[in-house]
Amino acid sequence: MTSENIELPTERPTPEQIRRAPKVLLHDHLDGGLRPGTIVDLAREVGYDALPENEPDKLGVWFREAADSGSLERYLETFSHTCAVMQTREALVRVAAECAEDLAADGVVYAEVRYAPEQHLEAGLTLEQVVEAVNEGFREGERRAKENGHRIRVGALLTAMRHAARALEIAELANRYRDLGVVGFDIAGAEAGFPPTRHLDAFEYLKRENNHFTIHAGEAFGLPSIWQALQWCGADRLGHGVRIIDDIEVAEDGTVRLGRLANYVRDKRIPLEMCPTSNLQTGAASSYGEHPIGLLRRLHFRITVNTDNRLMSGTSMSQEFEHLVSTFGYTLDDMQWFTVNAMKSAFIPFGERLAMINDVIKPGYAELKSEWLFRQAAAVSPMTSGSAAEQG
Repeated sequence: MTSENIELPTERPTPEQIRRAPKVLLHDHLDGGLRPGTIVDLAREVGYDALPENEPDKLGVWFREAADSGSLERYLETFSHTCAVMQTREALVRVAAECAEDLAADGVVYAEVRYAPEQHLEAGLTLEQVVEAVNEGFREGERRAKENGHRIRVGALLTAMRHAARALEIAELANRYRDLGVVGFDIAGAEAGFPPTRHLDAFEYLKRENNHFTIHAGEAFGLPSIWQALQWCGADRLGHGVRIIDDIEVAEDGTVRLGRLANYVRDKRIPLEMCPTSNLQTGAASSYGEHPIGLLRRLHFRITVNTDNRLMSGTSMSQEFEHLVSTFGYTLDDMQWFTVNAMKSAFIPFGERLAMINDVIKPGYAELKSEWLFRQAAAVSPMTSGSAAEQG
């Protein structure tokens, strides 16, 4: 076969290739990603006796089943158990370190992990002590990952709970620690009844400080939540944003018409932090095949793929991509497109994002995509040697 006849491969990547592929994660909750065994250990240490199961494997199953209810409110209830065991400095360091380790082992090279400092004060920690403990844990996790042959960089997003009244305080905290491991701000919690405009003072403060923030919007609530997050609050990214599909019409002949808000989101290249498995659990989508990510990717929205809560969803970045590859036939080129989108949308400086794309992500995918050459060479070599023997 001559080089002119060779076509680039379009086959789907294997699970092993997906795991090895460099991945970028922008939407992951620290209190939604604990190891079940760690929850059991910490509960025993602090005397928390309300766990529904005390055997790690059974506890992991309980979290997934409890979260798989189709209700965002019921989904959020599962966090009472994880937060209960994350109230000491030692616990926060351990959980954050294990988070970084687990992500790195799954091929994640850059992650922004969010948590709400206000939910970790019950044992007497201050907001500052919470932030410093989590940052210490992330650095320790990065160090352990490096020792195990993995590279990862983790930045923290400080979250304010939208039903509470501490958003400005948490925004100021995020700004104080912005050069010490915290890369931005977020609000989270039940959307219905708690619009982002309740926290305008926090967002206006962050804009004055030239700081970054994302907003959970368009997950359980519809277009008004997205519109407020963008046009009133000025969000840099949308957490989920899945309901932007409500502003897109697909005719029977396949033609697509975008409404003004959907056009704005696409034209402005506003990143959407899509979390497919989580969206199925909370009822934001009915199946992977029906998830809006397929259409939005075809329409070239700035889509990113994320885990949301790895414990509750029983997922990882590799598993999220496996579902998408299986459902939509995505290739390594598609995975690279999603990953570069995410890195472009990260809250670290432009030069650092560019270096990550050019020096880590693109070379990583190029190596994976080149493997087909060696597989092809191995497949034809016996035939080649046989022909040579016959000719001799």
